[in-house]
Amino acid sequence: MRFDVIVIGGSYAGMAAALQLLRARRQVLVIDAGRRRNRFASHSHGFLTQDGADPAQIAAAARAQLARYETLSWIEGTAERAEGGRGAFRVTLAGKGEAEGRRLLFATGVADALPPVDGLEERWGRSVFQCPYCHGYELGRGRLGVIAAGPGALHQALFLPEWGDVTLMTNGALSLDEGERADLAGRGVRIEERAITRLEGGADVRLADGEILSFAGLFTTSRCRPATPVAEALGCALEETPFGWQIRTDAQKETSVRGAFACGDVARVPHSVSLAVGDGAWTGAQIHRSLVF
Repeated sequence: MRFDVIVIGGSYAGMAAALQLLRARRQVLVIDAGRRRNRFASHSHGFLTQDGADPAQIAAAARAQLARYETLSWIEGTAERAEGGRGAFRVTLAGKGEAEGRRLLFATGVADALPPVDGLEERWGRSVFQCPYCHGYELGRGRLGVIAAGPGALHQALFLPEWGDVTLMTNGALSLDEGERADLAGRGVRIEERAITRLEGGADVRLADGEILSFAGLFTTSRCRPATPVAEALGCALEETPFGWQIRTDAQKETSVRGAFACGDVARVPHSVSLAVGDGAWTGAQIHRSLVF
């Protein structure tokens, strides 16, 4: 079957885009590998009407709503390659043949490259966070630690006192000048320059000399890149942002490859569920317009 639109990535942005297209009675194929970026978090915050909900339940409810539309096709699998151009794209799926579509949408999300701190990865999204709007309130204005991963940690440490008592741990990844130290002191931020050995317990930090610092929660920054190389292999240009690399799009969310679009975390900053949904809805409408005009 030849589809009007093939959506690679069936998380929040991809489903929001698909919904607009389905409501225009377009034939839509969603290909989803089932690896939502926020799959490690037990609660999602900041999304109106869904504040505090399990992100897996939000995704499941969205998929159930899409399934009511008879022009939806859904494949649980991985897109390995995309070829062609506007009006005639072909996507190869791992072990599941090929699909053809007039338009292509990348809503693949991103992969996070985390600081190399022992114990951090398994706590990511549980007690180590990036976005205070998503997770800061629940920490009850307790003691917060910032694990530096680069220069962005300075901004993060200056911002976080809105949510608690902050300690910036430079961990060899950040050098501070006198002006920056004064700015941090003005915001009440402590500076810890001893190296981190590992994370323990919920949000405990063991330092190189053996001392343990306990926190209500920890924050750090990741470096992002599209979760799969399929868009880049097709020829879609990437651009660098303070958060890492994303697919470059224009105001209509079209990539540098005509007929191929991108939305959600893979094509905008900053990142959140609500922003991904809004971006997906806009993108779905723009793809539909491209099919009409």
